[in-house]
Amino acid sequence: MATLEIRDLHVSVDAEGEPKEILKGVDLTVRQGETHAIMGPNGSGKSTLAYSIAGHPKYTVTGGQVLLDGQDVLSMTVDERARAGLFLAMQYPVEVPGVSVANFLRTSATAIRGEAPKLRTWVKEVNSAMAQLQMDPAFSERSVNEGFSGGEKKRHEILQLELLKPKIALLDETDSGLDVDALRVVSEGVNRVRESGEVGTLLITHYTRILKYIKPDFVHVFAAGRIVESGGAELAQVLEDEGYEKYTGVQAEDDIKAGA
Repeated sequence: MATLEIRDLHVSVDAEGEPKEILKGVDLTVRQGETHAIMGPNGSGKSTLAYSIAGHPKYTVTGGQVLLDGQDVLSMTVDERARAGLFLAMQYPVEVPGVSVANFLRTSATAIRGEAPKLRTWVKEVNSAMAQLQMDPAFSERSVNEGFSGGEKKRHEILQLELLKPKIALLDETDSGLDVDALRVVSEGVNRVRESGEVGTLLITHYTRILKYIKPDFVHVFAAGRIVESGGAELAQVLEDEGYEKYTGVQAEDDIKAGA
């Protein structure tokens, strides 16, 4: 069973020439087959967690460990992390002009699997996944995310997730910018992957609406760069009813300590 272990993770970013600590000691374990929802107010560090695990160069790890099946993730290059089984669906997927979706997907699958998938079976696999996500097959010939709507970009992210079959999926605000219909289709794609039991999912979101479609096993509240409360799926409903107001004191307390 694949396991992602995050131990006392501290991460900083450059802020006008000075390091600013964003993550202040995060501890979390995500196992294959589990779904963990990370929720919290804007600016609490939720997205920083995902991008730091994936290896974004903007973020500097200053302490702690990230292990995947006991292997040191932080010592790996970005592509090594992907081949090891980590997958990141970004809040704002980037455009890649000149690279078709078809070529991008097959190249990615080749890198992950260690060999090129057989063309005939691969085309069937891609077409089937696109049909389930209600994507026009013509998207295969378009440049990656170029001219895509927000919903189309997110469907393309989930298409990658379904085809690449990672061990651990980091989904950063996948619900951002989606209308109700697109949210349902994207959520169904995530659920298909979850139902295989082969993927551990870390779902980062600000709102509870996606959790009406994707039921988490665990919910964690993020505030001031760390997890301040954990519970089951029922915690999401508490947050829906009460908001994050009671956690703002955590941020204020940290700000006072930082200025001391």
